Amino acid sequence: MVKHIVMWNVKGQTLLERRVAALDIKHRFERLKGVVPGLLYLEVGIDISGVDYACDMVLYTEFDSEASLKAYATHPDHLAIRQELGDVRIARYQVDYSSEAS
Repeated sequence: MVKHIVMWNVKGQTLLERRVAALDIKHRFERLKGVVPGLLYLEVGIDISGVDYACDMVLYTEFDSEASLKAYATHPDHLAIRQELGDVRIARYQVDYSSEAS
């Protein structure tokens, strides 16, 4: 199994503006459930800590293989979401790992 974790900061002058942007992104990614082959699990969380060093949101996904993760990266529905995000995303951090390789 391969885990793919992405954290973002999103645009917004206020906490409310950032939360609205994060909720929009969350709903877009949740539409990928059951659509992308090999995607076993998908969860999107929005930060509740409010600390200044936290990211605004996180995407946690599990794939059945590295090949499925690579296919996800080029899947048309995933690419559409990435394009829709446009300037909403201001920072992005990512970690991909296999629990078998740890």
